[in-house]
Amino acid sequence: MTEFPWHNKYPQEVPKEIDPNKYGSLLDFLDDCVDRFGDKPAFENMGVELTFKELDEQSTALANYLAQKTSLKKGDRIALQMPNVLQYPIALFGVLKAGMIVVNTNPQYKPSEMEHQFNDSEAKGIIILSTFAFKLEEVLQHCSVKEVVIAEVGDMLGTIKGAIVDFMVKRVKKMVPDYNLPGAINFGDALKEGKKLNYKRPELTNSDLALLQYTGGTTGVAKGAALSHRNLIANIEQVAAWMKPSLIDGEEVTITPLPLYHVFALTVNCFGMMRIGAKSVLITDPRKMKDFIKVLKSTPFTVITGINTLFNGLLQQPDFKEVDFSSLKVAVSGGMALQQAVAERWKSVTGNDIVEGYGLSETSPLLTCNPINGTSKLGTIGLPVPSTEIKIIGDDGEEKLVGDFGEIWAKGPQVMTGYWQNQKETDIVMAGDWFKTGDIAFFDSEGFIKIVDRKKEMINVSGMKVFPNEVEDVIAKLDGVLEVGVIGVAHKTSGEVVKAFVVKKDKNLSEEEIMRHCREHLVAYKMPKHIEFREELPKSNVGKILRKELRKDEANNVA
Repeated sequence: MTEFPWHNKYPQEVPKEIDPNKYGSLLDFLDDCVDRFGDKPAFENMGVELTFKELDEQSTALANYLAQKTSLKKGDRIALQMPNVLQYPIALFGVLKAGMIVVNTNPQYKPSEMEHQFNDSEAKGIIILSTFAFKLEEVLQHCSVKEVVIAEVGDMLGTIKGAIVDFMVKRVKKMVPDYNLPGAINFGDALKEGKKLNYKRPELTNSDLALLQYTGGTTGVAKGAALSHRNLIANIEQVAAWMKPSLIDGEEVTITPLPLYHVFALTVNCFGMMRIGAKSVLITDPRKMKDFIKVLKSTPFTVITGINTLFNGLLQQPDFKEVDFSSLKVAVSGGMALQQAVAERWKSVTGNDIVEGYGLSETSPLLTCNPINGTSKLGTIGLPVPSTEIKIIGDDGEEKLVGDFGEIWAKGPQVMTGYWQNQKETDIVMAGDWFKTGDIAFFDSEGFIKIVDRKKEMINVSGMKVFPNEVEDVIAKLDGVLEVGVIGVAHKTSGEVVKAFVVKKDKNLSEEEIMRHCREHLVAYKMPKHIEFREELPKSNVGKILRKELRKDEANNVA
């Protein structure tokens, strides 16, 4: 086995290699989880638990329905369009058990985005929450979807509670716009039909595709990262190995606010937590912070995952300080850069560090993570996880030494097989077995990796590189700042200059205060030349600040 400089920093209990062929498929993985943890709860939502055994039984019933009562066949792509409800893991494993391929679809998509994704993936079926069914009606005649299963929010909550919840959602809160989808079947009815049938297990190998995870990738065009059973099994084993020093099989409770259709939550909170027999408490809408904190107060939890904006949002809530953190072992951040100010506030409130990790849809996603045994290094994305190689490649194509900037290239069994039916885009990001991430970083002297920023979001000020993350991190340390996003804007003499968009926490915060603070911490060319105050910043479905939308707004204003 090749020795890499970061191996001597691994916690003693973490192996340097994992077995990506531990399971023949994700079906074997589920079988193993059921055998080891059968009657333990795997998921909880709205106060209702779903055990590993129940997950197995319900997903088998759904697989029976899909494979035997519809026109669908092995290898067909099935879209899942749901937030964090118990129906999601059932649908996920139901599709896989039918030998089909999951296409994760953001419920917040506009109809045009749905249409593109369904047509690109050639999805033949969809399982969708009724709240979003009206959008499906708009696009159904323009795409290849033939089989529709509609879930109601209360389907898995029991007869009485489920009926009350559905009444509130439909009649009181008016959250289900009218739709007309002839031929669609209710999720609960599909389960009832499927339970009458005998399961016929499909022949699968770990090289078969399991998931299409759509992403803008490194070039901005929505593409489906094709992830095989082996890719995901490898990442499951990497997650489990990394957690081994601190987490105990069958004893952990994880808070899951990020949606499972997001690859970070899917691999870490769904598959990864199942691997160690943990219960995942699914938060359906974490934007409702007061309700979210009520769950935190009533649930002794040991693990929580999120992204910088989510952790920051929780810290802004007065009630958050009343949560009991005595059981908390680890908080994991991913999806976007963790700001030092947020990490420090989290530590002061909870007594625990946030451990930052890093990955992409194309890598299942986890590539690197800080150790969770107390030796994490704030401001870095940690070390490569087992069986993963990272190198830093400069603009000249040469591998860079410690301290030198370059693009992260990654190699490991979790790297995708390619973009779905898109060899041109695959060739852009792959160099043999190496995946070019589009992120700029460097190795420090201890082998920890420091992300600088996205290659395409770098700001060029008179030939000098300015990384938005660095400027954002400085501005975020001001007490009066709630959120900040930084982009480059055109300038007639320097090419670009820095512009900061700021959401105030203190209404009296002034532009001069921000500039004075920046002058103390930034060299002149990195200083923001423009500051714009906003009530809110554009965010993705998981709360990541979208700089591309800020750039679009700026371009429209200039035009």
